[in-house]
Amino acid sequence: MRKVEVVPYKKEWSKLFQDECQKLEDIFGREMMNVYHIGSTAIPAIHAKPVIDILAVVKDVECVADFKKEMEAMGYDFKGENGIAGRRFFRKGGDERTHHIHMFQKGHEEIARHLAFRDYLLSHPDEAQKYSRLKQRLAAEFTDDIKGYVNGKNDFIKKVDEKAKHWAKRVGHHVNEVD
Repeated sequence: MRKVEVVPYKKEWSKLFQDECQKLEDIFGREMMNVYHIGSTAIPAIHAKPVIDILAVVKDVECVADFKKEMEAMGYDFKGENGIAGRRFFRKGGDERTHHIHMFQKGHEEIARHLAFRDYLLSHPDEAQKYSRLKQRLAAEFTDDIKGYVNGKNDFIKKVDEKAKHWAKRVGHHVNEVD
């Protein structure tokens, strides 16, 4: 059974992200356009599940399956779209999860949404702390119930997504999908 654990921010999360990026770039080569650290481990000073969330932008999402064997050799399980149309999702670590990779084809709307959410929280520390406190409370309440934990965050995430979308338009936040 997967336990819900939320811990204080750890500096090594950034290094773990960088290390995994290099491995992904080695595997996907020119198919990989950009890689971003997303999720709570990308936001210093807030609590998070110790799982590195990675958003990878690829030229053609249909080609991702061609790299399944190499990803499995790195310890990843391929989960297909896993609930989001156009996504290719990989997870590493089984019940002791360490990484999630969300792959989208260039131009997919989820790219901008994920990055706006992250950048909004980075720019609004009070909102980030509200999220941190919510995650801590939910982790204590749903220690053995990952679905309860995730469902408990839904309303907050939807509200922040909406704020982030308007904030991104107002400040001219845009996604540069090509280095």
